[in-house]
Amino acid sequence: MTRSKSAKAENDYRGTLRIRRTAIDTYKENVAYLNRECSIYRAEGFQALSKIEIHADGKHILAVLNVVDDDAIVGVGELGLSEQAFDQLGLAAGTAVRVSHAEPPRSMHAVRRKIAGERLDLKDYRAIARDIAENRYSRMEMAAFLVAATESGMDRDEVLDLTRAMFESGEKLDWRESFVADKHCIGGIPGNRTSMLVVPIVASHGMLIPKTSSRAITSPAGTADTMEVLARVNLPPEEMRQIVQKYRGCLAWGGTAKLAPVDDILISVERPLGLDSRSQMVASILSKKLAAGSTHLLLDIPVGPTAKVRHMQEALVLRKLFEFVGDRLGLHLQVIITDGRQPVGRGIGPVLEARDVMQVLNNDPDAPDDLRQKALRLAGRVLEFDPDVRGGSGFNLARDILDSGRALAQMEAIIDAQGRQEQVFEPGALTMEICAPEKGHVVGIDNFQIAHIARLAGAPMDKGAGVDLLKKLGDPVEKGEPLYRIHAVFPADFRFAENAARQASGYTLGEPEQVPKQFVES
Repeated sequence: MTRSKSAKAENDYRGTLRIRRTAIDTYKENVAYLNRECSIYRAEGFQALSKIEIHADGKHILAVLNVVDDDAIVGVGELGLSEQAFDQLGLAAGTAVRVSHAEPPRSMHAVRRKIAGERLDLKDYRAIARDIAENRYSRMEMAAFLVAATESGMDRDEVLDLTRAMFESGEKLDWRESFVADKHCIGGIPGNRTSMLVVPIVASHGMLIPKTSSRAITSPAGTADTMEVLARVNLPPEEMRQIVQKYRGCLAWGGTAKLAPVDDILISVERPLGLDSRSQMVASILSKKLAAGSTHLLLDIPVGPTAKVRHMQEALVLRKLFEFVGDRLGLHLQVIITDGRQPVGRGIGPVLEARDVMQVLNNDPDAPDDLRQKALRLAGRVLEFDPDVRGGSGFNLARDILDSGRALAQMEAIIDAQGRQEQVFEPGALTMEICAPEKGHVVGIDNFQIAHIARLAGAPMDKGAGVDLLKKLGDPVEKGEPLYRIHAVFPADFRFAENAARQASGYTLGEPEQVPKQFVES
């Protein structure tokens, strides 16, 4: 009690608070914690969830205020900061800071106009992006912007302006080369770990392909999660640059570089709301690729009954929008429409997907052929960005690089350069096979349900958790024959996944002629 009174007296005298790291992860949001008995809280009329400005030693940040009643969390003379806020402020624990009411974001008038159905221009989107980057928006205000943009719609010029504004909101990687290749998939297909094959194939050819990838948000694994089974992926920008210059490629997590940070913040709000705006998707992907220094991008749009894009017409419209924005921003962009009827590969989850990748690189006869063929097709198209590679010959060139072992050698070199993973990850020891209830052929695999089961099993948090597919579209099955195997590390996750699979396996059986036709356009 003596400490609390002393801190209160010091606070009253100086009008400052001493910062304290609360070790709370608030994911992309600055949050501050103030004791209800603090005299500054009362004098300034602060309210919970209001925005405050924190400043000291020429530094300042904005944060959402939470009010606490427990001195063990934050004392009377202290200001608690979440992990993100503490790191962003960049001052030592115990530093005296001042707090004040934050000025409302000036760009909110543009958001209100969007809510009313008006179109916004580049100046408006730059103002919104700047205020979001400076943490002036609450999550509620960002949600209002996202919903307004989704419901009111955005014309292609607005998408272009939003992309430009998001791209300008952060740093840009400069590889000091005029030709930087990249490949991206819009997502929604479990497995599909083609980037981990495209990068070593293309890098073996000598083309620069620095792949900065995300971790999973709603899927069982992102490229960074799967690559982390093999190597370190948290690479500081300068180390990543050195690796890329020497080995012509990398497979790293993009979170260590502040590339289009507004995109990351908006995604953290968009995902829980279940928003899936095509306009926002285009701006998100292209702003990140421009910030990553890409000059040539191959974009994969899978189409299938349970993919993100379910109809060919929708894919063609989306392709035109990507091409319009990419062309205006100086990005050489090609869009390829691929088969999204089912997961790609067998493994779904970091360890199982890494196994598939290494089997393909090792030319293992047991390697999943669909993953191999799709990776070769994509790598071939990237190789054809090279003016010295004749159009139409990329696939054969990619196949020769893979078959010769050059891609494997390149991947091993990249793994060693990034730092080979010391921990050995294995598939989860808790297993269960989901079997066919009757004889027939596999005529449907629900991408969403299979991904959902893999996440319930613990992926990607638990590297060994996931789903191992034993049957694919068109395969004949006998009653009682296993369709897939669930892997989990912890009993609670295992039960969740088991219950979900028993309620809806994600597989549909029928006659061969019922298999959905493949939507593919080169």
